[in-house]
Amino acid sequence: MEDFNRAVEAIWRIESPKVIAGVAHMVHDIGLAEELAQDAFVAALQQWPESGIPERPGAWLMGTAKHHAIDLLRRNQTLQRKHDELRRQLEVEELSMPDMDAAIEDGIGDDLLRLMFTACHPVLSADARVALTLRLLGGLSTEEIARAFLAPVATIQQRIVRAKRTLTEARVPFEVPARSALDARLASVLEVIYLVFNEGYSATAGDDWVRPALCEDALRLGRVLAELMPREPEVHGLVALMEIQASRLRTRVGPSGEPVLLLDQDRARWDHLLIRRGLSALSRAEELGSVLGPYALQAAIAACHARARTPEETDWARIAALYDALAQVAGSPVVELNRAVAVAMAFGPAAGLELVDRLASEPALQGYHLLPSVRGDLLAKLGRSREARIEFERAAALTLNERERKLLLERASASD
Repeated sequence: MEDFNRAVEAIWRIESPKVIAGVAHMVHDIGLAEELAQDAFVAALQQWPESGIPERPGAWLMGTAKHHAIDLLRRNQTLQRKHDELRRQLEVEELSMPDMDAAIEDGIGDDLLRLMFTACHPVLSADARVALTLRLLGGLSTEEIARAFLAPVATIQQRIVRAKRTLTEARVPFEVPARSALDARLASVLEVIYLVFNEGYSATAGDDWVRPALCEDALRLGRVLAELMPREPEVHGLVALMEIQASRLRTRVGPSGEPVLLLDQDRARWDHLLIRRGLSALSRAEELGSVLGPYALQAAIAACHARARTPEETDWARIAALYDALAQVAGSPVVELNRAVAVAMAFGPAAGLELVDRLASEPALQGYHLLPSVRGDLLAKLGRSREARIEFERAAALTLNERERKLLLERASASD
């Protein structure tokens, strides 16, 4: 029975986004769509132990959820007209497409795209978009999302409930935005996916340096989006960036869970299949876009590391130039800090430190632990050990990640 439950849960994680998207297209309410999809899941748990898992479980779940939707509308007299329309629509679909599986698959990509753009709507806060996307499109439970982001379950639950209520009250349409509004809305979708990936790649808090499961969820969403929007260069740019970064995951942590920095990683253990996939996605982004966007530029930077067989072979001058380009299209203090690191590697620590010191008064970096961390590293390379120790200790005090704090304190001690 335990194996059966695991199999059903795996099916649910894969199929639930499609089911929710398909039902949301009918009822135009993602909260209600999720409830109806969950009703179908409960029905599966009740019926499949006796009948067995269907040959096409996704089709079974979709059909059950859609019939639950019609039953609900039938009971609601205020929606009688809508019920009649849906009944007629269903009758037409059944006549014109007798293959239930074909009917379900037809247009499911459009429905998934609508669900993605709705869950990532800018009317929601970034935290709400992330939670709702992981719930509806990632197939994660509230408990799993809370565990991933080290937040109380009640907090995540309230965040998801409020997000659904906000979408309903704001009358956000269940649709892919028109071309004129697509770029801004797509940026929100890409931001959410990359936020999820980054939390897995470099956990902001807690005892773990990386959380690979979150990276896998983000990669899955990115790959789905690339299939649904094959002509959008920045979608491929984001996928390229995540594929290449994910290739290093198993080398970012040592035997005891300690962080292993990029230049110290065993490159032979990088996942070369993911690197090839990432480089292919980057080529696709370059073919589609005359000018590389922020994600494609970051992917190009990651590709410089992926192509270098040893740290010494890294083309740091090209990386610095790519950061110059990134600063032009998506400039920020964090981008400037990363550019300073690349300049230091290409042209020496003194050149990098000069750029870092210019960022010392940036309000956005005042609580950012990587600013003193980078400064400490450059000071150490210049032989200014006492100053380096102070910077590493300051960085350790700012980070919320226990593994990173330990590493920074070790570097502070080594600077004496």
